Amino acid sequence: MKKPKVAFVCVHNSCRSQIAEALGKYLSSNVFESYSAGTETKPQINQDAVRLMKEMYQINMEETQYSKLLSEIPEVDIVITMGCNVKCPAIPCKYREDWGLNDPTGKNDAEFSKIIHSIHTKILELTEKIEKGELITESD
Repeated sequence: MKKPKVAFVCVHNSCRSQIAEALGKYLSSNVFESYSAGTETKPQINQDAVRLMKEMYQINMEETQYSKLLSEIPEVDIVITMGCNVKCPAIPCKYREDWGLNDPTGKNDAEFSKIIHSIHTKILELTEKIEKGELITESD
């Protein structure tokens, strides 16, 4: 069975969705392919997110990731919205889930770390659901 493609989506694709893409690749690349995108872009990934991901996981998001529009990623099987607090874009997919995470931009490191830990946990839960075939099946 081919690995499903998962898109992590938020408005600017500069913080939560970038963290989710990085952690998806780091924790679950054997189960699914990770992408992130937004309806708008920022010139760079949130620098607090970059710094904390380096400290916590030794992942340099700026080496392999950049802020992308939805039109720049391939068709995906699963869409995970981060909790946009706006109308999230409609992207064709076989399964959709909203994680309802607050944007930590401008907050202190403790708030950022809390969001990163939440994303880590949710990535592991998503991985388990995919492995068990709970979200999409081969016939989808």
